[in-house]
Amino acid sequence: MRTPYFTPKGGLPGQDQLLTDRAVFTEAYAVIPRGTMRDIVTSFLPGWRGMRMWVLARPMSGFAETFSQYIVELQPSGGSNHPESDPDAQGALFVTDGTLDLTIDAAQYQLKTGGFAYIPAGSNWRLHNASDTPCSFHWIRKQWHPAKGVDKPAAFVTNEQDIPPTPMPDTEGRWATTRFMDPDDLAHDMHVTVVTFEPGGVIPFAETHVMEHGLYVLEGKAVYRLNQDWVEVEAGDFMWLRAFCPQACYAGGPGRFRYLLYKDVNRHMPLGPTR
Repeated sequence: MRTPYFTPKGGLPGQDQLLTDRAVFTEAYAVIPRGTMRDIVTSFLPGWRGMRMWVLARPMSGFAETFSQYIVELQPSGGSNHPESDPDAQGALFVTDGTLDLTIDAAQYQLKTGGFAYIPAGSNWRLHNASDTPCSFHWIRKQWHPAKGVDKPAAFVTNEQDIPPTPMPDTEGRWATTRFMDPDDLAHDMHVTVVTFEPGGVIPFAETHVMEHGLYVLEGKAVYRLNQDWVEVEAGDFMWLRAFCPQACYAGGPGRFRYLLYKDVNRHMPLGPTR
């Protein structure tokens, strides 16, 4: 079955192609178009086999400082018994193509396309592709910050297709959010969601807030307001927004516009180094 989510395949453009593209990096935001995710910008990790990844975001002083995000391509029989080297890092996985076998402590799961897993910091986990076709998934990592009276979140696995989207107020359902984390659970200091706009749906004001964002476009196209600019984005593009970058959106159609969203939440603002 064809995946509904855009997944990069690498390769290189021909020598006859124009250099002009939509890639931009500013003091407030970055746009990484899908056409820049080529073979020559992939990375690998120790302790893995049959994998490569595109690094979409990493902590950078003065820019987005709280998270990293990868797209991992895993070949059949590929995987790792020790994927995370940082004991303070929590993780979120979202499968865009194929099937992923995941073990968290003693629990075993199989994530198919649309599958999501939350992995608490300090977990003993591993993942493999036991199928005969490649698997691709997003991996979001953030240091978990404890808070007084708050226990560490529990691991969980779900699929976005099994979660009813929550319509945003006063939007007649044109703008909705599929929430993986319970917004009332203060154990979580990051939220990962899938945001959906029907054709003609809008963010009708310039959001300006402290949360950093990573936005990967899963489906469709739109015009996005980033700081003082309007930019066109399409399935496979990634947007990286620092804190307080004004943002808005207009989904022009013809189909739905959907993206995977990261944001940091539910903690005091650090007044110095966090570690």
